[in-house]
Amino acid sequence: MKDENKDLSAEQSLALISGMIRQAQGNVSYSTKYILLWGWCIALANLGMYGLMKFSTYPHPYVVWLITIPATIVSIIYGIKEGKEKITHSHLDKITMWLWLSLFFIIPPVITFGYKINFQINPVILLLTAFPTFITGIILRFKPLLVGGICFWACSIICFMVDAQTQMLLGALAVITGYLIPGYLLKRIKV
Repeated sequence: MKDENKDLSAEQSLALISGMIRQAQGNVSYSTKYILLWGWCIALANLGMYGLMKFSTYPHPYVVWLITIPATIVSIIYGIKEGKEKITHSHLDKITMWLWLSLFFIIPPVITFGYKINFQINPVILLLTAFPTFITGIILRFKPLLVGGICFWACSIICFMVDAQTQMLLGALAVITGYLIPGYLLKRIKV
């Protein structure tokens, strides 16, 4: 009887890992709609709040963040639709998915209890977002996401030292460099 659990050679292991990375890149490039949707949504919310804070006397500039509600609904609809389609999911795909879902579940408590930290949530959220962006770049071996994660981190550190209006501009900058630029580059990958 043939042993089906034999060890892989170094070349076979490398080919298997390379294939998983290509598959993950293909699946992520297929799902760039999330990165781009959230990139545009958050960039516009940051810029909208900056505009309301800087150029108006409107007492509730944070209302622009309500655009995240339709973005969440669209994301859920896309997720359900993609779940019904037959896509091969590698172990790296699952890690990446849970990494981003964990961020999705961390942000609401940060917002809810923002009053406990004097509503300095923008630097905290940018700092939290740096992690899955950077790790996804490592998983995919995609340098623009690595750089994007570093940009999120750097902008979060600067945010701790500036006023609320400037935080909105830094938030938009972080999202443009961390989501939008890598998202459009990732969309171009052909696997």
